[in-house]
Amino acid sequence: MVANRIAVFRTERGISRKDLAALVSVNPQTIGFLERGTYSPSVELALKLAEVFRVPVEALFSLQPFPALADQLSAAQSNARGVSHDD
Repeated sequence: MVANRIAVFRTERGISRKDLAALVSVNPQTIGFLERGTYSPSVELALKLAEVFRVPVEALFSLQPFPALADQLSAAQSNARGVSHDD
């Protein structure tokens, strides 16, 4: 299964499934299937989606599940608190 963050990027940018589908020349249902993880994109479609969001394809798709955003934010905050500026 290919994990993806399409819904996160789409929602963040205020793009509907229908509009995203039009941008990458697929049916809006395809976007829904992708977001639910029931369909894996072709390389061409993955690259088109990454281009729309202006991110590397690896930021949008992964062979491993993405960590929860809340966990990533928590880790980033912990790292920021632990950073010393005593160079």
